[in-house]
Amino acid sequence: MNFEKVLFAFFILLAMTLNFGFFYGDQTDPSQHHVYELFAAIVISLIATIMKFGDRSQVGAVLLATSLVADLQLIAAATVWGIAVYGLNLPLNASVMSTIVSLSGGALLANIVSTILLVIETIVARR
Repeated sequence: MNFEKVLFAFFILLAMTLNFGFFYGDQTDPSQHHVYELFAAIVISLIATIMKFGDRSQVGAVLLATSLVADLQLIAAATVWGIAVYGLNLPLNASVMSTIVSLSGGALLANIVSTILLVIETIVARR
């Protein structure tokens, strides 16, 4: 068993599950989406992205692209949260939370594609 591949898969799956944990719940209810969970999803997603830079295959390029999309979406969600709450002093209302969760949903979709590609690559490598 290759420990590097285990660690790589671990961070890809952890990024997806943390993102799902933040995304899951009523889209307009701020009490169901914690800022620290979004922060953890961003950090783990960035770690997963850094780990994907070493792969020079075609699948590796697509994995990197999906990870960059997820990073961009999560950072945009955090930016909306920060600007709304701290920049404009708005309450974290349903409209703002809906935008944040929607951006997180886009990142979740990119993470799901990345996970599917990882599983396909693993199955093909076994043959």
